[in-house]
Amino acid sequence: MERGALILILACGLAGCAGPAQERINDYNQDGVHLFRTGDYRSALESFQAAQKLAPEDPALFYNVGQCYDHLGNPALAERNYTECVQRAANHGECRHALTSLLVRTGRRDEAERMVQAWLVREPQKAAAYAEDGWLALQAGDLPRAHARLQQALDLDPHEPRVLIELARIYETTQRPDRAVALYERVLERDPNNPDVIKRLNLLRSQGAGRPQPD
Repeated sequence: MERGALILILACGLAGCAGPAQERINDYNQDGVHLFRTGDYRSALESFQAAQKLAPEDPALFYNVGQCYDHLGNPALAERNYTECVQRAANHGECRHALTSLLVRTGRRDEAERMVQAWLVREPQKAAAYAEDGWLALQAGDLPRAHARLQQALDLDPHEPRVLIELARIYETTQRPDRAVALYERVLERDPNNPDVIKRLNLLRSQGAGRPQPD
């Protein structure tokens, strides 16, 4: 079950949050990320919630808390936190993906589709919105539509991580692991600590996949 990938977003840019307070927020958040990556979701949750007490409006922390609840098997609280994140940061791509995935997993695909279509209407130049629509198409087995949507997204932003990840998954599905490797490597150039991408890339390399050769 896909639940999104926890990303390290340090918590302030908020008014009045600086100096020692910012350092404490960063420390709690970094501790939470470390614990999450080791699979200790309960302790990670406690760290993120400690950071939230100092920065209660930070959307990234709502996302991180939501990820913990998601992995702890509490979709209701995960959804509540994802929704809070999106209300505060409407274009938080990772959180939107986590929320879309949760809705699909809990049998509310129609709701997920409405949410993504509303995002596309509001942000017609946002690559991540097209990538999310492409992900939904891929989950439904509509490979041509998924690929078309992702190409639209790529034209808008060739560096958007969600676009590159979903295109890589299509290439894996269509037995083009060399192209998937190249795209995952591009993601890691910007996000070198993305655990899901590292895992997929290492798996492909262990199976003998390399970068595509020039035509």
